[in-house]
Amino acid sequence: MGRWQDMDLEELEEQYSPSRWSRRMDSESVIQAHIDVTTAGTQKAQAAAHTLLHVPYGDGEGEKLDIYFPVDSSETFPVFVYIHGGYWQCLSKDASGFSAPALLSQGVAVVALGYDIAPKGRQGPTGVMTSFGGSVPTWLCTLPRPHGCDGAPGAAQPCLPGEAIPQDQELFWEVAQRNSPILCVTQAVPVAASCEVLVAVAQHDSPEFRRQSQEYSQALRSAGWSVSLLDLASVDHFDIIEKLSEETYVLTQVILNMIARS
Repeated sequence: MGRWQDMDLEELEEQYSPSRWSRRMDSESVIQAHIDVTTAGTQKAQAAAHTLLHVPYGDGEGEKLDIYFPVDSSETFPVFVYIHGGYWQCLSKDASGFSAPALLSQGVAVVALGYDIAPKGRQGPTGVMTSFGGSVPTWLCTLPRPHGCDGAPGAAQPCLPGEAIPQDQELFWEVAQRNSPILCVTQAVPVAASCEVLVAVAQHDSPEFRRQSQEYSQALRSAGWSVSLLDLASVDHFDIIEKLSEETYVLTQVILNMIARS
């Protein structure tokens, strides 16, 4: 299939609505199931772990984080930071601690980051990337400065499905191209070259999500970054994340192995 620039609005809506590609249940059900599973898992984790909840890191009402400590926290320990997705419109840190038990058991602390979502929160720093949770760490890791880029080959991604493009389209696309990570991939400096980047994509993500994952991985690799693309079978955009609560899940194991090598 072609790039998003060649799609009409109906196809864009289809490609950028990950819930439509689940094989497990219908679109509305898979979203509600994801909220239910991650919320229940977070409540269970908070009941069992030593935590510090609602720790402010900024001035916004939603700018708080939850910290889950491993059992032996008397010495230094690695930290896994989870930034939830939700198209800037839903989810919160209160549904983001579900993976804690599997990581805490291996001596890894978990930080669940909250932020103000729309309409109260302003659009994320990546402008129009498809999922806040994935795009923000990408943006932070690979951009050398908060604004501007070198215009590396690639494609800025379109606005969210169902979200009207602002009347000032010229300004909208300027912001999109300035902040979209794939347009701002920079050559890795020596210290960054040792940083491992993992891009994970689900078998039942949309073809456009899968294409962009491959394209971004290649862009990083070409720029000298150490990057791996993990294509996970038999999962969709939602249970690829939900299964992080399982210690034996392949993505959990990959994350733990990356932490062990760091």
